Amino acid sequence: MGGIPMLLLLLRTAAAAVLLLLLSSPLPVSSADLYAVVYKGCANQTFPGGTAPATIAALSSSLAAQSASAKFYKTSSASASAASASVFGLFQCRGDLSGPDCSSCVARAMSSWPDLCGAAVAARVQLNGCLARYEVSGFPQVSGVQMLFKTCGTGGGGGDADLEVRRGTAFAQLEAGVGTSAGGFFATSYQQVYALAQCEGDLSAVDCSNCVTQAVQHVQVECGGAPSGQVYLDKCYITYSYYPHGVPHGGGGGLGGQQTAKTVAIVLGGALALGFLVICLLFARSLVKKKEDY
Repeated sequence: MGGIPMLLLLLRTAAAAVLLLLLSSPLPVSSADLYAVVYKGCANQTFPGGTAPATIAALSSSLAAQSASAKFYKTSSASASAASASVFGLFQCRGDLSGPDCSSCVARAMSSWPDLCGAAVAARVQLNGCLARYEVSGFPQVSGVQMLFKTCGTGGGGGDADLEVRRGTAFAQLEAGVGTSAGGFFATSYQQVYALAQCEGDLSAVDCSNCVTQAVQHVQVECGGAPSGQVYLDKCYITYSYYPHGVPHGGGGGLGGQQTAKTVAIVLGGALALGFLVICLLFARSLVKKKEDY
């Protein structure tokens, strides 16, 4: 029986070591999450003949060339034919993406243009990790604070009556920080709420703050007490997530946070279950040995 307390101590030490290792490691960014389509916006009009002109391919090449070294870039591709209009386009990656992840995300978004929008004269594809869009010159513009897409999580805030208060504090931090952050990207967490905001890369600090304020107001109206939500305006977007057991180390934002928390629980649960089984076997073995001694 003397070996069982020692085994218990070893199991506790191992479990603590596993937990420390998992919580101190950066959250993995899942490619599946990074490339998931959030929404698409396609013009009703299409290019003559139902085929995208060569200017789209030229634009894509120009954007792709910049995506390894920049998080935001916009340009235009002029047409060699007077009968075909020039095309404007841009990409923007989440401010916390690495260069290779940004480049891969932009390539995936641009390759989705024909699949999702066919030969539309304007296309906008928003993935979790990036945005890529194009439009012919002269295409009608919308207000920078017009809501393009929103989604809200289902259910309440896990029984937490203070969720909306905590979320409001996180949003206040977003509004204060996004106007002074590099590239118009800002992420924060307050207690169990993780939130982030991003503005189009060339938006002024004042316009960025105003846009995020508008997005916050949309979330509060549209999502109520939902445990998560995303609101995309033309020039900015915000997202938030509620984590009842605490925001995962390294943040959340939908790029691996929840999955990592599940992984921690599964690994620890499995380790403890195995340890309990070993203890039971040793205990049974000691009882048998006692009976044999008698």
